[in-house]
Amino acid sequence: MPLVRRDPHRPAETTTGSEPDKVEAAHDLGLALGAEKDLRRREALLAKLLSLSDVSAASELAQHLRSEDAGLRTACIETLQAMPAAAAFVLPNLLSDSDSDVRLLATEIVRAQPTEIANRLLAALLGGETHPNVCAAAVEVLAEVGTADAIPALRAVRARFASEAFLPLAIDTVLTRLALGR
Repeated sequence: MPLVRRDPHRPAETTTGSEPDKVEAAHDLGLALGAEKDLRRREALLAKLLSLSDVSAASELAQHLRSEDAGLRTACIETLQAMPAAAAFVLPNLLSDSDSDVRLLATEIVRAQPTEIANRLLAALLGGETHPNVCAAAVEVLAEVGTADAIPALRAVRARFASEAFLPLAIDTVLTRLALGR
């Protein structure tokens, strides 16, 4: 299902539902999404959550990052990427989750954030991350969206994981790229 990145509603726009109604609707949609196996219905639920594009919708989508269903996890990541303003509110919790798989998946959501926010979030993640695969995922995203602001965090991670086979090389590649201004 192709998703379109949406900007948040402008204050001049009116909505028909009250905030509690939207929160309840997002919760109901999130519950239905977790139980739905039919892909067309699942796409409809995701589209409705995307149309809400608020913190409650993002929170419901984020809960499914723990799902055993890889298709559901991927669809939720894509939907969160399509609502960057709402996703920004749930990303700090996802990036500090006790489950390394959730933190790893959250780095993909960060990819769709504005550059400054992405760099700040990933630098903070790298500052204390102990799992090499999560660091590798963050480095991969920084290879695409990183700026010079991420260099100190990348250097610190490189020193911390110097004995890893692949991570220092990946970090060196990103550092070289950032030093050249790419």
